[in-house]
Order: sequence, then C-alpha cells, then structure tokens
Amino acid sequence: MAEEVLLFGTRYNQQSPSLLKYNPVHKKIPVLVHNGKPIAESQIILEYIDETWQGHPLLSKDPYERAVARFWAKFIDDKCLPVVFKAFWGEEKEREKAAEEASELLNFLENEINEKRFFGGESIGMVDVVANVIAFWLGVFEEATGVELLTREKFPKLSNWSDEFVSNSVIKESLPPRDKLIAYFRHRFGGVNASK
Repeated sequence: MAEEVLLFGTRYNQQSPSLLKYNPVHKKIPVLVHNGKPIAESQIILEYIDETWQGHPLLSKDPYERAVARFWAKFIDDKCLPVVFKAFWGEEKEREKAAEEASELLNFLENEINEKRFFGGESIGMVDVVANVIAFWLGVFEEATGVELLTREKFPKLSNWSDEFVSNSVIKESLPPRDKLIAYFRHRFGGVNASK
C-alpha cells in the first residue's frame, strides 16, 4: 500500500470540508493526515514526523536535550508569538509595551542560540522549525508594518541564525513568496501602525 500524506496548512483551505473532517475539535490548521489518520497542532505534528520518518531527526536522542528543545518550542509558541503579534497589531497603547516585552523574550533566544549554528547544534531541529516565525515571518511583519523588533545591532546571534535558517535550501523551497505575504499583511492590517 502506498503511503498517503496530506497537509492542511494554508489559509486557502482554512475552513474546507476536508479540514473540518480531519480536525473537528479545533477547526484550524495545521493538520497532517498520514494514511488517513489526522494529527493536529504544529508541535505534535513535528514530533510525529520525527518519530515516523527517521532520516532527518528533529529532536535529539538524548532525553535531556529533547526536554530542552520542547521547552524552547513551547516558549516560542506560548510566550513569544502572542507578544510579537501584539507589538505589530495590538491596540496602539499596548504596542510599545509589547515591543519592549518582545525584545526581552528575543534576548532569551539570543542567549540560547549563543554560538550555535542552529538551536539544536549543527542541523535544523524542532526549535528551529518552530522559530521560523522569528526567522522568516518576523521580517515579513516588520516590513508590512514598519515596526522593527529583530535588529542585527540588538540581536546579532539571532540574526545570524535567522539568515542561516532561511538560506537552507529545503527551508527556502518551503517558504511562501515573501513579497505576496507583505502585500497581504499590508492590505489586511494596513492602517494599524500608520502612527509609528
């Protein structure tokens, strides 16, 4: 039997009947369907991929290193993402405070990446994939809004990691067209940061 893999992960199939069939609880993306079996939620999908396809591990075999990777992935999703979104598109009075908080959170990541090539060492791992929101999307949001959070002056190590990550051929091929995303976010949230 041939292996079947489907991925629901774009805004274009956000509420499709197939998505609702495979993720009736959350009714949102992403959803990975492997041989008819759905797996929802980004980090759970990444762990499933790591356990199912052994060729390119996303997590270390070492239990401590796995726990540390899970910690940083959760930190990015649960702490960084909400603050970053608020810094770009929150109410005007909360944007400045959110930008300061985002800077503090990015500093933790700056210290964690330190002199490593990727968060897990020499190869892209789970934390790097979760942190693509910083490596790729943050720049899109910055260009769309005019708000700068990740500057090379303040975060040289994180900036170097970001450049290295988005330059990886597999990652580069998987990213959506930056110019179209910038246009989309400018159109969708156009006037939000006009005062900045």
